[in-house]
Amino acid sequence: MSSVCVHGLGYIGLPTAAMLANYGHTVIGYDVDEELVNDLQAGQITFDEPGLQAFVTEALESGNLEVSDEVGPAKYHIIAVPTPFDEEAKVADISYIEAAGEAITPHLRPGDSVILESTVPPGTTVNTLQPVLEESGLAAGNDFALIHCPETVLPGNIITELRENDRIIGGVNGVSTEAAVRLYESFVEGDIHTTANATTAEFVKLIQNTYRDTNIALANELAQLARDYDIDSREAIHLANQHPRVEIHQPGPGVGGHCLPIDPWFLGQNSDNLDLISTAREINDGMVDYIVDLVGSTLGTLAGKQIAILGVAYKGNVDDIRNSPGLEIARQLQSLPSDTATPISADGGQEAGIQIKLHDPHVQDQTLDLDSLADATDDADAVIIATDHEEYTEIDPPKLKSRMGSKLVVDTKAILEQSTWEDAGFTVIRI
Repeated sequence: MSSVCVHGLGYIGLPTAAMLANYGHTVIGYDVDEELVNDLQAGQITFDEPGLQAFVTEALESGNLEVSDEVGPAKYHIIAVPTPFDEEAKVADISYIEAAGEAITPHLRPGDSVILESTVPPGTTVNTLQPVLEESGLAAGNDFALIHCPETVLPGNIITELRENDRIIGGVNGVSTEAAVRLYESFVEGDIHTTANATTAEFVKLIQNTYRDTNIALANELAQLARDYDIDSREAIHLANQHPRVEIHQPGPGVGGHCLPIDPWFLGQNSDNLDLISTAREINDGMVDYIVDLVGSTLGTLAGKQIAILGVAYKGNVDDIRNSPGLEIARQLQSLPSDTATPISADGGQEAGIQIKLHDPHVQDQTLDLDSLADATDDADAVIIATDHEEYTEIDPPKLKSRMGSKLVVDTKAILEQSTWEDAGFTVIRI
């Protein structure tokens, strides 16, 4: 077992630190956010992830995990900090990576290993992180190991996927790669694949998510085409997928989370060869406008209407609102030039126009004005289901019908039993 310092205690860093601690490693979990550190030192996690609270508690109580706002020396340093995205320039902000490297440098010793897990543009490990670390006077690949090992987990199932998913490991040389393999072999039950270099490992993570984003874009365009022919896109996709060489994903309201809407752009940060990939991004981002237009054309007008958006998390049964399609739909409704809409922030006032109500049974974000399900749907002219939370499959159609004005439901995730809702008097549009 080894000593490990995990830099960044968010959606990836905290579960990783707890995993390593629960497998017997001595772990320092480091973060610059003092409030977060204080909460974790008190044993309280700050985001909703099934099983994580108990998992972190176990790690803390074992004494193997220490949470700190100071970096300590360690055999392994794992960087799991964010890589914010500049939406206008379509580039990654790698300043957090640089800052993590600067924090490690004073503590770096011969024989140590630095592993970058953050998702980054190709070349970041060797072109950005390596020069920062070598300010220590040590040489990457000779005096210390330097590796990229991308995380590949899905919120809602992080603990299981940390343990069971395959891992891709690419070091700046073979010695570096072998050092990282030894650490991950201590808890990873999936296969460990090694690459010739760190840049390949960075590229692999990005193309995994780009494949999914591009496939979803195909499904979203097919959904729009299917509507032109008055057929059910999901039935058509299901039947098409019976072919052994076809695997089309499912359409929806757009793509959310931290990875899929962003990672494809990272591929082109140092290249001019994005074409199909950028078009796929435009299709997926355009689903918000498509849904708003659907609601408006079905109702006849959006002026003076009340719209309930059910689900502001980007995916079902989690509280993660990063790049949420539901929130983007709300913002688009709010920004329509011909109407004045209620703000979606809790500190905003209200004026006449489109009334936007938000509900989510998992999200507790205090910056959002979230209503109860009853308050959100009272007198609503349309309900847009933007997230496939299990709770929404349990809604009683007759009870909802008695509260609503118009009876329109736009089911962007196809989670409702369409015939049941139509029998109850609803117009149901599925994406």
